[in-house]
Amino acid sequence: MTKIALIGTGFVADYYMTTLANYPELRLAGAWDRDSGRLGEFCRFHDARAYGSLEECLADPAVEIIVNLTSPESHYALNRAALTAGKHVYCEKPLGMSFDEAREVVELAARKDLVVCGAPANGLSDALELTRSLIAAGGIGTPRLAYAEMEDGPVFRDNWSKWRSRSGAKWPGLHEFEIGCTLEHSGYGLSWLVALFGPVEKGQVFSALTFPDKGPGTSGLALAPDFSVGCLSFRSGVTARLTCGLAAPRDRSLTIIGDEGTLVVRDLWDDRSPVHLSRFDGKPPLLQRLAALFERQRGRVLPLRLTHGRPVAYKAPAKARSLSAFPSRIDFARGIAVMARAIDAGEAPFFSGERALHLTELALALNDGAGSFTPRSGF
Repeated sequence: MTKIALIGTGFVADYYMTTLANYPELRLAGAWDRDSGRLGEFCRFHDARAYGSLEECLADPAVEIIVNLTSPESHYALNRAALTAGKHVYCEKPLGMSFDEAREVVELAARKDLVVCGAPANGLSDALELTRSLIAAGGIGTPRLAYAEMEDGPVFRDNWSKWRSRSGAKWPGLHEFEIGCTLEHSGYGLSWLVALFGPVEKGQVFSALTFPDKGPGTSGLALAPDFSVGCLSFRSGVTARLTCGLAAPRDRSLTIIGDEGTLVVRDLWDDRSPVHLSRFDGKPPLLQRLAALFERQRGRVLPLRLTHGRPVAYKAPAKARSLSAFPSRIDFARGIAVMARAIDAGEAPFFSGERALHLTELALALNDGAGSFTPRSGF
């Protein structure tokens, strides 16, 4: 049994609590938040212990892993404090607000013989394992090119101020507009790309604030870029493009093109997303052939988009798992569980150390959008 403590009980914390039920080997020792009202609502809803202070939480000898769910600009200081207190750390992205901060956190963990892991856990999903197995089996030949999308839709035109988590926490819209969709969401695409193709060797990035007016409450705020695009060259030879935005219609898909075919993952935020496979030497599904015929005969594009290829069946799961509601059907607690098992086995978790640092560096580079870059990290 591994005891964990949550620091930060905002909107995302309920995602972790929903999926924590999937892992009986993890036990919540308690939670802390600087907002006492929010902390109280969270702990009452989940029947959890509320620590009286951050110091009390970090001093609890029963806690092995601190789960850092605070806002990104608080990650560095809290990660350092937890590691200094002798705790392993699982941190929401990014590890710090600069590469130097993130590297310092990773180096401190190494010096203290502790583990620091970075979210998101969608890079450990069933969908990723299925995709990896199809590539390994030669389903599309050698991967050459990938397109990853992290488009959220025009959230700032939605009724986001009314959004609440299960325990009643508000969705932090204004803060998300200030910190930027790239820092918040690019990790969901990057975790997949790095898990499948390894480290990035070089890249070209661009970001921009395309919608400076995001509605009530945003006047006078220093808004972050709401669009970014990165073209990434991986050491393995794959080239990828990742877009991240807050205005285009929702699209969280991944397309991988190989020498012999294509894979399409329909939704990177779905633990068991449909995965479609097509081969260049194969026949498209009947519906796709009929749609193509109709378009050629009528000379116009149909008002619908079919996912290319045939869906690949999953193996039946060993047991049903709890997942958050659409659109965030990610097993958030899986990352903590994988971390705990690796620590018990004396192994390095997949998204720990240098790999976590690499993901943070890539997200920061995308957000900065400063042109060409060569990562200083690798693994």
